Amino acid sequence: MTKTNLHQKLVQKIEAGLTANDLPSSPKTLYEPYSYAISVGGKRIRPVLTLIACGLCDGAVDEALPAALAVEILHNFTLVHDDIMDSADTRRGKPSVYKKWNENIAILSGDAMFADAYKKLNFYGQSDHFSKEEFSAIHSVFTDAVITVCEGQALDMEFVDRKEVSHDEYLKMIAGKTAALLSCALELGAIAAHATPNKRKQLHNLGYEMGLAFQIQDDLLDATADPEKFGKRPGGDIFEGKKTYLTILALERANADQTKLIESTLNAKDPDPDHVNEVISVMKELDVLHDIAEEVDQHYQKALDLLEKFNPSDYKKELEKLLIFLRNRDH
Repeated sequence: MTKTNLHQKLVQKIEAGLTANDLPSSPKTLYEPYSYAISVGGKRIRPVLTLIACGLCDGAVDEALPAALAVEILHNFTLVHDDIMDSADTRRGKPSVYKKWNENIAILSGDAMFADAYKKLNFYGQSDHFSKEEFSAIHSVFTDAVITVCEGQALDMEFVDRKEVSHDEYLKMIAGKTAALLSCALELGAIAAHATPNKRKQLHNLGYEMGLAFQIQDDLLDATADPEKFGKRPGGDIFEGKKTYLTILALERANADQTKLIESTLNAKDPDPDHVNEVISVMKELDVLHDIAEEVDQHYQKALDLLEKFNPSDYKKELEKLLIFLRNRDH
């Protein structure tokens, strides 16, 4: 997606805010990994959404910056700890924090990031521009998101050892792991703009629909995308034995022979590529790929319908452009 001038300005504000986060030099083993985790980069989508939401609600965007920084620091904290749980050696093409240092250091520096994220929210308790109710709302929204993200991660871990997972349970998991922080980011921007409870709810729901659409779409692209664009072979999740929305829905619809094929392929240590292709063919036969593609489209449309309720502005155009880009992505 080509970045607009507005998008570039918002990212610059975020990067400047992260750079200005003057971390102590000691203890080195605490703050150096923190700084490294933030500097590895990323698209800064979540904090950008916070600033966009503030502008969308006619607020002063700079007053949403502390909330945006809190969201980005929290997001990176979850990645530091996720990499430990997943034994992931790399993050964004570079060594993960636990791999570059060790697990103990990664856990502790992640804890410092978590605390610092909350510290950024103190701005709203110290500023005369915000009421006690707004400060309380910001803390409540942020805390609820933290808990929901943890619940999503816990469910994801539970699903690994469970033989059966319903598609409703899977949706709850991705609502926690992916959608919760997007909803939080947008709602915090609305509160920073002194928006009405109705607008706050609309933006919260927009983030929810956006998050579900994005994650389900990722599962779908794993089986349907051009491998050269997507960066891995078709059916990569099946090769890894992962339970995804596709395999869960396929198992709910499959007959005995199809169920045996899917389960044996997912449970194999080194699946036969032909069997993986057969599983994808079964998904097509059962209309799983078609129905999930329609579901993704419906979630994106709900997000766009919610956005339509806001007055015209450059911020509205920016968010609309992002949603359309994501809706049409092929990798």
